Amino acid sequence: MLTRIDCSTHEEVYRVTDRESGLEGLIAIHSTQAGPAAGGLRMRVYRGFDEALADVLALSRGMTYKNAAAGLPLGGGKAVILGDPRTDKTEAKLRAMGRAVAELEGRYWTAEDMGMSPEDMKVLAGEAEFVAGLADGRFASGDPSPITAQGVFNALKIGAARHFGSADLKGRRVAVQGLGHVGWYLCDYLAGEGAQLIVADTVAARVEEAQAKFGAELAAPDEIHRVVADVFAPCAIGGILNGQTVPELRASMICGAANNQLADDAAADALHARGILYLPDYVANGGGIINAATEILRIENRPRFVAERLAQLEQTMRGILAAAARQDTSPAHVADATVEQGMALRRAG
Repeated sequence: MLTRIDCSTHEEVYRVTDRESGLEGLIAIHSTQAGPAAGGLRMRVYRGFDEALADVLALSRGMTYKNAAAGLPLGGGKAVILGDPRTDKTEAKLRAMGRAVAELEGRYWTAEDMGMSPEDMKVLAGEAEFVAGLADGRFASGDPSPITAQGVFNALKIGAARHFGSADLKGRRVAVQGLGHVGWYLCDYLAGEGAQLIVADTVAARVEEAQAKFGAELAAPDEIHRVVADVFAPCAIGGILNGQTVPELRASMICGAANNQLADDAAADALHARGILYLPDYVANGGGIINAATEILRIENRPRFVAERLAQLEQTMRGILAAAARQDTSPAHVADATVEQGMALRRAG
């Protein structure tokens, strides 16, 4: 059942419940100005409903900016299911969420995010047609994680060239927080370039596997931001860059796959004041939605579309970093201003 929640910052926000399956979730549509709202479905443990609501609101707004930065004719939306995907995920809950997506009649398209897989999307697709990230089908885009990681890796090299004077990552110490699908692929790319990895994850077996495969050093999840490194790559949940963590950082550049890494604008300013280069997350991690967009938009030549849009994102990142350096301000502010200007031009046109 969808229960609408009043929210002045978003077009539509719904609480999603299903008594039979025990589903409790949320769907937030931030904007459909550029096209249908698109953004993944994540499942994770929250401290309560209010935390989940804050997360889905921030994530859906971020998707509007991410899709705009990637030049996609899509708005921003997001969905969450409250619960541990390892123990609480059931087919009944996924089907119930699929029915909720169907009820929105295409105003919101979903895909996999944290705690979800292409197999889960197939279950949702049995109830709704507005599902991307499927493993099979003419326009199936599959797991977006490798493309997301590729975009983050490309951005990291762009940042390294500007910040360190060379895009060569050999010997660079990169601290990766979160070894989910995207974080793992990013480690693979970085190890292939000869980077020295320090990794952290809440799943002990995952870090042990990374140690064996990549020769990575290990750190505790709540300590990884403090390790001595050239680059800190947040690839877990958002808000990691905040008033407490920014003063503790011992890396001079930040580039990762996590959404909403900055807790607030003050964190962006604090990073800039410390001389830490922050690469705006929704520009760096836009590869996943580009990949999913090929399914939503029914793109015939997916590899070409993805390659062209990733190249466009690289140019956007270069422009943002150059402008931020000229203006002596955080790239986060330049990114927001750049995207908002583009959205204003589309509205005027």
